[in-house]
Parts: sequence; C-alpha cells; structure tokens
Amino acid sequence: MPRIAGVDIPDRKKIYYSLQYIHGIGPKFAAEILAEAKINPETRASELSETEVSNLNTIVDGSYLVEGGLRRQVQQNIQRLREIRSYRGARHRAGLPTRGQRTRCNARTRKGRAKTVAGKKGVKG
Repeated sequence: MPRIAGVDIPDRKKIYYSLQYIHGIGPKFAAEILAEAKINPETRASELSETEVSNLNTIVDGSYLVEGGLRRQVQQNIQRLREIRSYRGARHRAGLPTRGQRTRCNARTRKGRAKTVAGKKGVKG
C-alpha cells in the first residue's frame, strides 16, 4: 500500500481516486497533482514505482495543505469566529447550522437526535 502525505492510500484503485482519500485533496487537486507529476490518472496505485510515489509525496507536501495541518487550520478558523463573537461563531457554539439553513425542520446532523418535548403542539380548543 503506497503511503502519501502520511496516509495509506488504496492500492487497487486508480491513482486519481486513491489520492482523494487524503483529507484536503479532491478531484481538482488530484488531477493537478497527477499532471504535475506526469502520471497517467488511469494507473493503479499499486503499479506506481518508488520514484513516482516519492515524487507525489514531494508535490503534496510542498504545495498543498492536507491532513493534520488542514484540520488544525479549520479548527483555528472556527475558534477565531467564536472568540470574536461573530454570528457564525455563536452558531458553532450552539451546535446549529452556520450557513443560513432552516432549523424548524431538518438540521438533524448539527442538532443531534430529536429530543421529544411533551405538549409541544399545544391544546386544541
């Protein structure tokens, strides 16, 4: 199993898709990296030579923010929003959607499991 940017990538898949298992590399960056390294995207990850793997490693480490560094930067950005007490920071603090989505229904991913409230619908009459 080749190891790129400290991540074991699947070796049976094409290298274009295997690169996307690295946090911070999507389809666009995977294509850019392979073009820069002059590697055919159709090549399987297991078929890469050691020099090609080391070449990919140097490109990814030198030009892209991936894995731990990217996760750390995202957390720092969220922490900054919380500290400056922005609206988005308050939404992060409350565990609610930050990009304007409705919360009356849906938003279960952010809010967690539904907490049933007795008498929510009110009394008819």
